Amino acid sequence: MKRNKLLTNGLALLVFILVNIGAGLFYTRIDLTEDKRYTLSEQASEAVSTFSSPVVIDVLLEGELPAEFAKLKVETKQILEEFTSINNNVKYNFVDPLADNSEPEAIIAELQSLGLTPANITVEENGRVSQEILFPWAMVNHNNKTIKVPLLKNKLGASSEERVNNSVQNLEYAFADAFTKLAIKTKKRVAVLKGNGELQDIYLADFLTTIRDYYNIGAITLDSVENNAQKVLNQLKQYDLALIAKPTEVFTDKEKYVLDQFIVNGGKSIWLIDQVAIELDSLFNSKGSSMAFPRDLNLNDFFFKYGFRINPVLINDLYFTQIVLATGEGNNSQYNPVPWFYNPMIFSPNNHPVNNNLEALRFQFANSIDTITNSYRKTVLYSSSPLSRPEGTPKMISLDIINTPPNKEIYNDGSKPVVLLIEGAFNSAFTNRIVPLKLEGTQLKGDDNKMLVVADGDVIKNQIRNNRPLELGYDKWTNNFYGNKEFLVNSVNYLLDDTGLINIRNKKVRIALLDPEKIAEQKTKWQLINVGIPVLLVFFFGFIFNTFRKRKYST
Repeated sequence: MKRNKLLTNGLALLVFILVNIGAGLFYTRIDLTEDKRYTLSEQASEAVSTFSSPVVIDVLLEGELPAEFAKLKVETKQILEEFTSINNNVKYNFVDPLADNSEPEAIIAELQSLGLTPANITVEENGRVSQEILFPWAMVNHNNKTIKVPLLKNKLGASSEERVNNSVQNLEYAFADAFTKLAIKTKKRVAVLKGNGELQDIYLADFLTTIRDYYNIGAITLDSVENNAQKVLNQLKQYDLALIAKPTEVFTDKEKYVLDQFIVNGGKSIWLIDQVAIELDSLFNSKGSSMAFPRDLNLNDFFFKYGFRINPVLINDLYFTQIVLATGEGNNSQYNPVPWFYNPMIFSPNNHPVNNNLEALRFQFANSIDTITNSYRKTVLYSSSPLSRPEGTPKMISLDIINTPPNKEIYNDGSKPVVLLIEGAFNSAFTNRIVPLKLEGTQLKGDDNKMLVVADGDVIKNQIRNNRPLELGYDKWTNNFYGNKEFLVNSVNYLLDDTGLINIRNKKVRIALLDPEKIAEQKTKWQLINVGIPVLLVFFFGFIFNTFRKRKYST
């Protein structure tokens, strides 16, 4: 019997040793979550696999954190563990940037100078309310290059739970995107078109600076087509995407043909078009009004061939953004935000990787888009609210409308498309037409391609302060942030993405959080349960043990 016992113990020890050896040789992880939040996509795995030298990630989430940020920290650590399990060159650590209490203001100023925007958090505990400043960012470092990764994903009107869900949902893409930026060796090229009255560079500065991490950027002057169209087309073909940002001057047929051949030959394009001529600044006169006129860019026939039409109307929307007007004179002037129905706040339908989980966009004097049936795939990425209506032009626009309450009954023609994505094998818009000039290398049918159309040229326009560009999406008058920059960056990435990395944004996760109202209501109950039941169990089992012991040894 003793021999059998030794044999059993020896066998158990052998199995234990073999299991440990096997675990060391064959490492695996099992994701048991319903939404597979800890299972990296193929694209994310490829993005992190390319590094053969150390990548160090500093996560600025350490110390005493409010509940939602503590959860964000845990989820960030979990996703980073998944990345490190694929590539052991990736190392991470959590740091508290404000751990040194001697000069917190200097540290905050330094972090802000690096472009790290703080989050001001209101913490309520035991009836006391306090304000805390946190920096929910990560810094991904590799070979003397650093990419900033925002961890907090804000959305207008989002609850704490929604904010955590949005942030966690974005983590995999945010880090995979950073790894991709660090690993880029050959950048694709983006051409900013000039020559037709497009926005000046200073108004595009923040957006172009942002995408410079991904792409090389150059300018093409389209009005040179008149002198040497072939040279312009050859130059344009060296680029992968053309950005046409709020042109205000007519396109000639020759210019359209050069653009058409760029597109048919595989060039992607983003069209940011104002089909109505009106600016907010033009209202700041003695009358407080200005006439809005249709703007003829000679592009209607060109757009029609690609299956859409931009209407010369203005969207009047009860879901609006504010403008700031001054009242009073001299030192008695006051600046007050007022509703402006011609600046719609456009919310995402979350129906595509480009717009998924994005903050609302700010449009200014937006038009509407009609789609025309053809063979191309069309996706409406953004529309005006149901409580909106198009207004025809010419039309007198006056600041007096802020003093007149809107009649909601007439806002019954809403949900007008304002952003359209077109995909397919594009044919030339000049098929069965007399071409305006002869060019080499032309073709009538192309391969699969993509085009983005936005019925507002100002969606890319950053504001200026002291002759310096501000962040795109930031309104200096109301201190509000909108999602314009992220939307446009996502758009360019989608149009030029050969890896499908941006499709990670479609991943849906949901974090189960405690209900703060139930916590407040049932706090005492659960404290008693958590403290009292273990004590009672100790006494109970102690009593049973002592009773059993007395009976056993009493005789």
